[in-house]
Parts: sequence; C-alpha cells; structure tokens
Amino acid sequence: MELFSLPDSLSPALAIGLMLTSVLTSMITASLGAGGGLLLLVLMALWIPPAAIIPVHGMIQLGSNAGRATLTWRHTDWRAIAAFAPGVVVGAGIGAWLLLDLPEHLWQLTIAGFVLYLCWGPALPKGVFGHGGIFVASASTSFISLFVGATGPLVAAFIKQMHEDRFKTVATFATAMSLQHAPKALVFGLAGFVFHEWLLFILGMIAFGFAGTWIGLHVLRNLQNRHFRLIFNIVLTLLALRLLWQAGQSMLG
Repeated sequence: MELFSLPDSLSPALAIGLMLTSVLTSMITASLGAGGGLLLLVLMALWIPPAAIIPVHGMIQLGSNAGRATLTWRHTDWRAIAAFAPGVVVGAGIGAWLLLDLPEHLWQLTIAGFVLYLCWGPALPKGVFGHGGIFVASASTSFISLFVGATGPLVAAFIKQMHEDRFKTVATFATAMSLQHAPKALVFGLAGFVFHEWLLFILGMIAFGFAGTWIGLHVLRNLQNRHFRLIFNIVLTLLALRLLWQAGQSMLG
C-alpha cells in the first residue's frame, strides 16, 4: 500500500465524511471545553475496524489537541502540566507493560462515576491539585487511555475544578491531552499496529480538526466564564450518562 493512500476498509467518501465531522467535534471541544473527542470516537467506531479505533483516534486527538494547545499556549497552566507530564510516562509505561484486557464496562462505570462526582459533588480538597494529586490523576488516566480511549471527560472534569477562567481550562486540557495521546504511537507501534496505512486519513482529520478548533475558539471568546462552566458541566454529564448506558448494555449483553 502506498504511503499516501487510504486503507482498504475506508472509502474516499467515508473518509471525507469523517473529516467533515472532525471540524464539528473539534469546534465542540474548543468552544465547550470537552465532548468532541468522545463524540468522534463514537462516530469512528461505526465504520472503522475495532483494532484500529483506539490507535487511529489517539493520533487524531494528538494532532487536534496539539493544534488547540498551540493556539492557546499563553493561557496554559504550566505548573499543572509540569506535574501532569511525568504521570503520563508512568501510566503509559505500566499500561504498555501489562496490556490488560479487563471488561470495558468496568472502565466506563469508573470514568462516569468520577466525572459526575467532579461536576456535581463537593469540591475536592485543594491539596489534591498539588503536584502529587495531579501526578496520580495523570498516571491513572494515561494508563486507562491505552485501553478505552475515553478518559478525556475525566481529565477535563479534573482540570475544570482547578480553574475559573474558561481559556485557562481549555488550554491546560488541550496540552494535557496532547501529552496523554503522544505515547500511543510508540505503544501501539511496538504492538504491531501499522500506522502508515492510516497516515493520509489521520493527517486529513487533523487538518480539518484544526479548522474546527479555530472556529470554536472564536465562539469561546463570546462566552462568559459562568456560562462556560455551566455548559461544560452539562456536556460532561451527558458524556458520563452515555458511558453509564454503554456499561449497562455491555453487562446486559
């Protein structure tokens, strides 16, 4: 297969359709703070082979978050990122070593429960947001991300409790998720996934996603912080409820 061609399982029409949805999902994340990555994962799961979903989605999200992080870097909480980065290395390293095959509904229930608590439960103690707390959050979500690819809402809900400013929340989340998705290329590459077959599609999705990010950040500028936080909580709650529904379907099935 040529380097710049589509995989056999993906038609040109379908690839273009998914690239257009990448504009929408990136716009959602940039303007509302979260939600686009999980929505894109759901859409990709309808047409992309199961073995390719998490590694391909991870590379697309790496590019999308890196673009958003670049556009908003002045607002990033670099103290938090300094604590988050080592956790990514530890979590991804343990995940690559174990390569567990635990029931997906277990992760879904855990993520959904924590997201709902972080959105509507009592505020976490301030000590949790020190270097140690951020490191633990990073390591645990980076570990889970290798298996389910749906930790974005949990990381977003955690970061949301750290900041009142909407731009700081979006920027810090984008940088954190860029770091979290980065190890997937190495881990899945070593596991035998052939990334070059998907390179054209991944690059197209990232390019279209960057356009959506640019639009979404313009929308974000017109939101007030209190409106952003309410919308952010609602979006995260809907994502958590969807995870609960998926977990229920898996257990009943």
